[in-house]
Amino acid sequence: MSVMRKIGLLAAAVLSAVLLWAAFPPLGEAANVAVALAPLLVVARLCAPKRAAWLWFAGGFLFWFGTLSWMPAIIKNNGPWPLVVLGWAGLAAACAGYFALFGWLTARVWRRWGRWGIVAEPILWAGCEWLRATLFTGFAWNFLGTAVGQSPAFAAPARLGGVYLVSALAVLLNGVFATLACRVIAQMRREQPARTNRWLRSLETALPLAAILLVFWLSLPRATSHEPRTAIPLRVVLVQRNAPCIFSSKRPRENPLEAYGRLLDVAAVARPDLVVWGESAMAEFGRTDSEHARRVADHFAAKLGGAALLAGGDWVTEGRYHNAAALYSGTNAVQFYAKQHLVPFGEYIPFDKWIPILQKLSPIGVSLWPGVARVFRLAIQGQDLGMNEPPSVALAPLICYEDTDPTLARAAARLGAQAIVLITNDSWFSRSVEAEQHAAQAVLRAVETGLPVIRVGNSGVTGVIAGDGRARWLTDGDGKVLLDAPGTMVETVRVAAAPALTPYARLGDWPLLVLFAATLPLVFAKSRKEPT
Repeated sequence: MSVMRKIGLLAAAVLSAVLLWAAFPPLGEAANVAVALAPLLVVARLCAPKRAAWLWFAGGFLFWFGTLSWMPAIIKNNGPWPLVVLGWAGLAAACAGYFALFGWLTARVWRRWGRWGIVAEPILWAGCEWLRATLFTGFAWNFLGTAVGQSPAFAAPARLGGVYLVSALAVLLNGVFATLACRVIAQMRREQPARTNRWLRSLETALPLAAILLVFWLSLPRATSHEPRTAIPLRVVLVQRNAPCIFSSKRPRENPLEAYGRLLDVAAVARPDLVVWGESAMAEFGRTDSEHARRVADHFAAKLGGAALLAGGDWVTEGRYHNAAALYSGTNAVQFYAKQHLVPFGEYIPFDKWIPILQKLSPIGVSLWPGVARVFRLAIQGQDLGMNEPPSVALAPLICYEDTDPTLARAAARLGAQAIVLITNDSWFSRSVEAEQHAAQAVLRAVETGLPVIRVGNSGVTGVIAGDGRARWLTDGDGKVLLDAPGTMVETVRVAAAPALTPYARLGDWPLLVLFAATLPLVFAKSRKEPT
């Protein structure tokens, strides 16, 4: 292989990495998704599978190292910099491994299918994203379709097939551009084109575009003949405390009761049904199941006309420690939810339940146990919606990283949730782009389930996402998303009394997995040609 060709292939990997990085915050150039992978797709079509895998790994590593640039923010919160940098590079390399897997798979399939390998590319990409989100507890961050969520109209197919379908459509569009690029390259090389019917060559690009348009048409909301479902107006107050990271050496001394009091004083006139604090907010008052925590909830309920309080903190049951959310509502018993998707090396150490000495390595000092999916039931007082009894709303709590996992939001919808409440505390990564990237994940969970997502971040991003992906965020005086500062947001969320399950909530990932499994055998079929 000539030096110029090697440079060209490496340049394609770098170009894809830069375009893809720019599609996510902080730049957020979502339109890049349409072309970002095209250079590397050309590489997969022109190179042998092994070489394609290495080039995809190189491009993937550059992308992931750039998009995870928020990880060093942990250092200022007393994170040991050698371990932080090692973890940053290690996670980038692990995620790049899935890029390499896709590059190898698609190069193999292209050898067998020729020009119709464009059909397999979206399936293989979506399957690799699913593997990344699932294997070894998964890392479901910045799917290709997540960037599209910045423009909710283009995220609509997620209600049919989840974020994986949105990603697949983006890859299909990239494949069209890659096909056109390959034709230009062939002309530049003055290669003799294969004798192919002109109409067939037209179909090679026209059919993928038609398929994309068809999926978007199918994802449009359809008018129904029956009466519209009753909507329950849920008045919520979202509190962004901006408490410093618990590991910070510069934690200011502040009375948390006074701090929350100041933030809630501006919301008293709204007489809300629900007040939401961030993850671990109740830890400043004791465990979520303590008497002191209950008294704090009652104190603010009295100030706000009897509003319920949903807040995060520690919960111990049957001798097991949990990262939990608790709903305090009047004289009713406190409802608890334990986080299901725990973060390895953050909330537990792998295998530490079988080798207890490993628990001492946990940065929070204790090994947490996962919980199960559940729904909180919140009674709405003082509303007359023509019902025989006061309405209630089913709220599905999720904590921190859980809004990146499509399976958890889908499980909540199947349990009968009418809204999802996500509480998080990203102060470990304060003054970085992590909070904005994290919030972008929740947009797809709303579209996938058709349910509103009420999101509160201790340091941001805080807001409400409608079921179609339109978001209203807590902003500062200049209209910018409020980050690393305290604030209060008052919203009325219209919650469907009987929300219908979206196709994705009903079917889940099974259609994708069936297609992925059916495509994989083609990888190992006898190759028609093996370019170098």
